[in-house]
Amino acid sequence: MAAGGGDEKTAGPARRTDGAPGKGEDLPYRVEVWSEDYRSVEQTLAMTANGSIGYAAYYEATREYPDRYVVLRHKNRIVARWNPPES
Repeated sequence: MAAGGGDEKTAGPARRTDGAPGKGEDLPYRVEVWSEDYRSVEQTLAMTANGSIGYAAYYEATREYPDRYVVLRHKNRIVARWNPPES
């Protein structure tokens, strides 16, 4: 038997120390800013595992980009969306 306890198992996915998600780490909430023609995601502003942080990022994105379509997603489901005012 090894001095470290032998066959210990980890409780979850390994976290990287550089801030990037490790293999298997799930970041299901995304905040997206769409192109002006609504055809594609122009920029992903945030990816997080926490819904509250995701909503805070979404709320700020609606203030930063008031004339753009902004979406908060949880996996493939739209949780909240901001439609810009019609011109």
